Amino acid sequence: MDLLKLLANKPRLLALGEPTHLENDLLRLRNEVFRRLVEDEGYRTITVESDCLMGLVVDDYVTSGKGELDEVMARGFSHEWGGLAGNRELVEWMRTFNQGRVDQVRFAGFDGPLETSSPAGPRPVLTTLHAYLANWLDADLLPCTSDALDDLLGSDDRWTNPATMMDPTQSIGQTADAERLQLIAGDLAVLVDTQTPYLIAASSREDWQRARLYARTATGLLRYHYWMADQSDRRIARLLAQRDSMMAANLLDLVDRGPTLVFAHNGHLQREKSSMNMAGANHEWWSAGALVNAHLGAQYAFFATALGTMQHREVGTPPAGTIEGVLYAQDQQLIDPRTLNASLKPRVSPWFGYAALQPNHLPSIDGIVFLKDVNPS
Repeated sequence: MDLLKLLANKPRLLALGEPTHLENDLLRLRNEVFRRLVEDEGYRTITVESDCLMGLVVDDYVTSGKGELDEVMARGFSHEWGGLAGNRELVEWMRTFNQGRVDQVRFAGFDGPLETSSPAGPRPVLTTLHAYLANWLDADLLPCTSDALDDLLGSDDRWTNPATMMDPTQSIGQTADAERLQLIAGDLAVLVDTQTPYLIAASSREDWQRARLYARTATGLLRYHYWMADQSDRRIARLLAQRDSMMAANLLDLVDRGPTLVFAHNGHLQREKSSMNMAGANHEWWSAGALVNAHLGAQYAFFATALGTMQHREVGTPPAGTIEGVLYAQDQQLIDPRTLNASLKPRVSPWFGYAALQPNHLPSIDGIVFLKDVNPS
């Protein structure tokens, strides 16, 4: 399947979205598309909607063979992605492709460490970042000692309390300690930037790039905890926006290194403003795709995946007059959205976990990849 034939130019960041998660048929379709783009078009980074720090475990494996595959799948993915055969097949193929090559394809997660029940605590990312800088810089440049940092962080269960998701009063994100940690994280991030020439020379460009990832994650994660403690009606929208902002920052960093392929939910990659009904209210925010598009313009391309049936989720044959209904009646896997009528009606899914394409989004989609039937994983 040649996605690039629908584009005037080869983009630096090519995004393939999915309308639902945890389906191997969608992952195998992704694998097929990405393999061709890596082998024939020179893309050299694949990034997916998974924890950016855990993804380092997978990258180490596909580039150097470090670790055992079972352990890599368990420790290298968040959101239960590691248990899916389609993701395992992707990792196996990347490792095979890279063996004996200089121009290796890299793996990355681009999501923050933000599981559904609660965000991660900031200890691992802050202490790792502090230790890296302490190893190369004079102590008087650092904003605090490791002992002082440890005291401010306190016990990890204060940060990972799942009750904070529904009750902001349970969060410590706006306590004096947390606000002090925000300042420290910002100071550490500034050191990574202002000491760039020395840090690259003293350690390596790879170590410096990882330090930048830890710096972005530390500052973003502490901001997320800050908004977890917010008691206004904007709390949910702030959290959703913060997550996509962290995603966008990671994507832009990856693109700076070379041509990149990204796979995530359509909602994170779309150019349109995102919305969600939650806790009895409608929340709107700009997705990672919209933010990246604002920076990259024509160097960003978004292909949305649509599906026909998913019987195991009670998603039956799409009604006529919907985007999916029109595509289901055809025999095409790659569709130019300009050939579709924007006045089509939206499909209503009987299952909350599947998001159908919105007809008013068609002008901002570069192509549609259609999978007629999704079988149980």
